Amino acid sequence: MGILISISAIGSIFMVATSWLYILSINYPSQSSNSSHVELGFPSNLEELKDTVDLLQQYKSDNVAYIMLLFCSAYLYKQTFAIPGSVFMNLLGGALFGTWLAFPLCCLLSACGATFCYLLSHFFGRTLIMTYCAERVKPLQKLVQDNLEGLFFFLLFLRLFPMSPNWFLNMASPILDVPVVQFFLSVFVGLMPYNFICVQTGSLLSEISSIKDVLTTATMLKLATMAIVALLPGILFRKQKAKMN
Repeated sequence: MGILISISAIGSIFMVATSWLYILSINYPSQSSNSSHVELGFPSNLEELKDTVDLLQQYKSDNVAYIMLLFCSAYLYKQTFAIPGSVFMNLLGGALFGTWLAFPLCCLLSACGATFCYLLSHFFGRTLIMTYCAERVKPLQKLVQDNLEGLFFFLLFLRLFPMSPNWFLNMASPILDVPVVQFFLSVFVGLMPYNFICVQTGSLLSEISSIKDVLTTATMLKLATMAIVALLPGILFRKQKAKMN
């Protein structure tokens, strides 16, 4: 019975959010009475992304508030429901708003969207996750318990490390008893390097020919190095506590 309630609640919230985004996407302002509306969608490859940027750029100068609302709604939607493709949203933000506006905006949206996912899991997803993903949660539970003294730095490590499954961390964190404030801040700070790389590349969208140009091997190594550095304070805290005991 608990699983059915969880599915119904999450499904209802998903339908409301989807309806809002759909209505918003098909009602963008026309530039003239003869303008035809094209239904917008999430880009899934570089060509679709460039087409979306070209379309939205036509409206940005006269309808910047609408473009901002549409972008923020779409970004939060993907993050809240753990839908893959954040790289495309960051690239889109960089292309539409430039690096220095899109970067803080994407950091805030990624943290807010991840926190919405956290809250959705906290109130409605616990039963589903423990029923179907318990084996994936148990190793994380042990890691969190082992790093309680430096939990924030451990959370930063998980966000900075390029191979971490962010979508699963968002859903599992309330089950792991990660405080919501630490969760929000770790996402906001931990995803800064990734967001900056994507946004900066998006501002130069015409110069890239593949998504592989965004997250190169060198970039992944840099993110991994930053993740290890973020983990060091937590390790030092644990060693200091062990000495005191």
